[in-house]
Amino acid sequence: MFATTPLELAANISFAISVWLAARNSPHTWWVGLLGCGLFAWLFFSSQLYADVTLQLFFIVTSLLGWWQWLRGHAGSALPVRRSKPQFIALRVALALLVALAYGTLLHYFTNAYAPYIDSLVLTFSVLAQLLLVQRRIENWPCWLVVNSISIPLYLSRGLTLTAIFYLLYWCNVLYGLYCWRRELQCVNVRS
Repeated sequence: MFATTPLELAANISFAISVWLAARNSPHTWWVGLLGCGLFAWLFFSSQLYADVTLQLFFIVTSLLGWWQWLRGHAGSALPVRRSKPQFIALRVALALLVALAYGTLLHYFTNAYAPYIDSLVLTFSVLAQLLLVQRRIENWPCWLVVNSISIPLYLSRGLTLTAIFYLLYWCNVLYGLYCWRRELQCVNVRS
């Protein structure tokens, strides 16, 4: 059996609901996610995962933006699911890697952060995935797959076993989300 705290449990349950709603392409993902992000910020701060705290603050801001964007971001109507050009994604992935290196270096030299470079990769790829999600771009799902794959061993190494288990579930949810969004994209293309 593993030890967990009520804070870790509450953060994971609220965030799991939000992630499931995102896969279902539901705008309710955003307000449910706000609660989970606040709880995770508190949890990660107490675990010295400072890049993850920064990430949760970013998620709070983008959740508000995403909520509006999904409901009204397409000339006052709901924003449709769409696909990006490969160059668009490649440039953003390169930028995420560079920022992770820079931020990881800052954390390494100026804080007592645990695994600053890995934690920074989680941060930058989560930012990329979240921005793609806000814009309802289908490529957000492969980015989340990278985030979840890196996060699981990181959280296990900090004793956040329940969080690691939930990130394993999120990894599975990525496949479900990609399936649902591809179907939605096909429906949009058929209607066009």
